[in-house]
Amino acid sequence: MPRKKRDIRRDYRAAGFSERQAKGDHTVFSHPLVRKHYAVDGREGADAERYDERNLQEALHELADARRQQP
Repeated sequence: MPRKKRDIRRDYRAAGFSERQAKGDHTVFSHPLVRKHYAVDGREGADAERYDERNLQEALHELADARRQQP
């Protein structure tokens, strides 16, 4: 059973990403150490798509790399 959008959003918050509302039901997550912004669309209870999981993994990987490169 796929995870829910609320789980994806929770994982971004837990990693230290800040969020802002965008148009409609889109939420955009950003972090000062990561250049890219990541959007999650859909209601909280909707099933997460594969690209949501992929974007989350990419964001966490970018954040880990940025933290390793800090002095």
